[in-house]
Amino acid sequence: MALLAAVLVLLLLAGAIYQGIGSRLSAQRHPPPGTLVDIGGQRLHLVRSGTGSPAVVFEAGVAASSLSWTFVQPAVATFATTCAYDRAGLGWSDAARSARSVDQLIAELRGVLATTPGPAVLVGHSFGAFLVLVYCARYPADVAGLVLVDPPTEWQDLTDERARLLRRGIQASHIGGALARVGVVRGCLALLTGGAPGVPRNFVRVLGPRALRTLEHLVGEVRKLPPEIHPAVQALWCEPKCFRAMAEHLAALGALGQAAAEVPSLGDVPLTIVSGRDQPAEGLAQHRQLTRLSSQGRHIVAAKSGHWIHLDEPEVVVSAIRDIVERAGERVLEPGARVNSTDGR
Repeated sequence: MALLAAVLVLLLLAGAIYQGIGSRLSAQRHPPPGTLVDIGGQRLHLVRSGTGSPAVVFEAGVAASSLSWTFVQPAVATFATTCAYDRAGLGWSDAARSARSVDQLIAELRGVLATTPGPAVLVGHSFGAFLVLVYCARYPADVAGLVLVDPPTEWQDLTDERARLLRRGIQASHIGGALARVGVVRGCLALLTGGAPGVPRNFVRVLGPRALRTLEHLVGEVRKLPPEIHPAVQALWCEPKCFRAMAEHLAALGALGQAAAEVPSLGDVPLTIVSGRDQPAEGLAQHRQLTRLSSQGRHIVAAKSGHWIHLDEPEVVVSAIRDIVERAGERVLEPGARVNSTDGR
């Protein structure tokens, strides 16, 4: 027993050393494509391009990074200032220094918006759609328009079953973080990309069939990104902070969905909801209902897309953003329209 314990300790130590060396090498090979900006005492990674006003700020899905806007941001940058960022703990941003509460997420988004010419058009996918919706309700003077990409309206009602799913996701994320700290995730991904897919698959299988299906689905979505980006994505997901951030964001999903459900009205803020074709009839009805929050609400269905519309049909999202930018420009030219926030932004 003592010998077995000693071997286990040595394996864990070797794994931690392997992880540390791998992290340093990854940081050299995959530096941040944008800049690290101090937002509320922690560094967030911002990718900015383009010129013009209003600015367009992108908010990614629950565990996604600025890389998820790879197909959309360059196209939007041809007609507007753009900014995509990594929430704390994700991508190249520093690990979060505080809990991922709705108030904290909103405060960090506000810090990002303070670096752009305002008011801005906010574009959010999934979890990010809820976040920008709640932000607009709280700080309407900061927002020139909204594009919500396939908002997960089913999470606005946290049933017992969905709460169980969240707990399982959080648990799986914590397990992933523990494995990442001792190099297991890095080793499995190296084997996967090196042509040994059975090893990572069998390792994840211990988390259960649902976790395996979820992982395979996420890998399928990531593979829609340009191949040259895959090594950077892999390097990022070898880091324990990303798993911890995923757990924290999943823990915040219920409260964020509830806050989105309680938004009473957006007034005349230009709003477009883009739905994926996979949305059930109930989901499409909920999306149409969301458009009624604004007197300028519109609904689009991307006929060839699943949930990740900005990867399946980026041109649909770009067109929706262009339309909102143009409508926002017309709105600020109207007599008596407010073009700047009253709080100094």
